[in-house]
Amino acid sequence: MISLAFMGVGTQELIIIALIVIVLFGATKLPKLASSIGESVKNFKRGMREAEAEEKSAKALSNESDKSENILENGKHDKDPFA
Repeated sequence: MISLAFMGVGTQELIIIALIVIVLFGATKLPKLASSIGESVKNFKRGMREAEAEEKSAKALSNESDKSENILENGKHDKDPFA
């Protein structure tokens, strides 16, 4: 028999889990349940992307503000803009 080796769960265990899910939720509610889970995953991924974008923009603003403070303190630029 082929073992899927997914976290130590074999084919027989997956079949038993699938049967338990069908008994608990019923065959008619499974499409709604799967759709709901899919929407949740999609919303979670969107939230993660938005958080990463926000973090990157905050880091960029922080770097720009550090450069501005550096210019004010030293009175000169890191790079010559006319070079």
